[in-house]
Amino acid sequence: MRQLEKIFKLRENKTTLRTEALAGITTFMTMAYILAVNPSILSAAGMDRNAVFVATVLASAIGTLLMAVLANYPFALAPGMGLNAFFAYTVVLGMGYSWQFALTAVLVEGILFIILSLTNVRESIFNSIPQTLKYAVSAGIGLFIAFIGLQNAKIVVPSESTCVGLFDFSSASKTETVTVVLTMVGILITAWLLIKKVKGGILFGILITWGLGIVCQLAGIYVPNPEIGMYSLLPDFSQGLNIGAISSTIGKFEFSNIISLDFLVVMFSFLFVDMFDTLGTLIGVASKADMLDKEGKLPRIKGALLSDSIATVAGAFLGTSTTTTFVESASGVAVGGRTGLSSIVTGLLFLLSLLLSPIFLAIPSFATAPALVIVGLMMLESVLKIDFTDYTESVPAYICIIAMPFMYSISEGICMGVISYVVINLVTGKAKEKKVSAILVVLAIVFILKYILI
Repeated sequence: MRQLEKIFKLRENKTTLRTEALAGITTFMTMAYILAVNPSILSAAGMDRNAVFVATVLASAIGTLLMAVLANYPFALAPGMGLNAFFAYTVVLGMGYSWQFALTAVLVEGILFIILSLTNVRESIFNSIPQTLKYAVSAGIGLFIAFIGLQNAKIVVPSESTCVGLFDFSSASKTETVTVVLTMVGILITAWLLIKKVKGGILFGILITWGLGIVCQLAGIYVPNPEIGMYSLLPDFSQGLNIGAISSTIGKFEFSNIISLDFLVVMFSFLFVDMFDTLGTLIGVASKADMLDKEGKLPRIKGALLSDSIATVAGAFLGTSTTTTFVESASGVAVGGRTGLSSIVTGLLFLLSLLLSPIFLAIPSFATAPALVIVGLMMLESVLKIDFTDYTESVPAYICIIAMPFMYSISEGICMGVISYVVINLVTGKAKEKKVSAILVVLAIVFILKYILI
């Protein structure tokens, strides 16, 4: 215990071993879906599903453990959603390149990220973002992950007339309906546990919701149907383990087309989204945990950024798309996680999932959705710190907040927020008063060019 106190500074961060353990477990539970989703998406690009599963586990464990060692933060890493879809559906299926070509682009992007992290470029960008936008990013991420949770649970569904709409109870199957109802019940259960100040309430909310689903399956109310994405809620060990499958993806790069315009476009697309998704997540989760200093800077950010970039390189070598800091880390922070000890727990659970994969893969999205919705509420609290009487502050913050869920991207929210902040303050003559930095102006110009040229 003394050794853990010395390494992770538990008392200084006002936390305990039990709290950190609960936080680490909660973070893992809320992001365990990536172990099932990432292999599914990347297999569409022709990659072996089992190999991608092992690569996902190892890349996540490496990145998360590095975050604990290099930065002592409760942030977990895994192959990012959105980036894996871009990898499979745009680069491979859309542009016609091989998955080896795409992995090479991820590798080069990760190497560039390491260089940028060591030269303080990413840290300078982080520090140049105004405090108001940092609060906005936290709130925007809150809405974004709540939206993801509602989508995962199929409470929010695509609609031809309104883009998105409410789940149709009248025409859906019994199994689909029960999962939506279980999610709604899970949200109320999780809220009740938090109101009653139950330690680990979010984690228990996930487990109780999953348990209710298992009861429904045993009672015949929930009937597994893989064709509509409804799988058995009971762990299945009949398929055994196939860790050796990773040999089909490890180190499989293709450098023949590396000197081409398409490669540069693909590589910089990975680089751009990864950079600002990571910065957005660090800002948002750190703001929620009150980890930013009085100047809005994140101590030990270099270690956090370096962990992210090294994990990307490791993930590319193992055979998965860009590994990045996960916004679901907010669930562990909400439970009370404040140090790298919770990341150690999360990282070890990732490694354990290699042996107990049937258990973790059985956790349904409707069980983790309530956690995402409730954590979204917690992150939304940061809007209270925004000065809404000053429109040069509140308008850019508002644009940043709504862009994330509506455009389904953390990085787009940051882009819109930075552009609007710079333009509004320049036009109104407030730039000098607000100390708009040269870096922020350059960022705004780069973002504008991105929309024009890409």
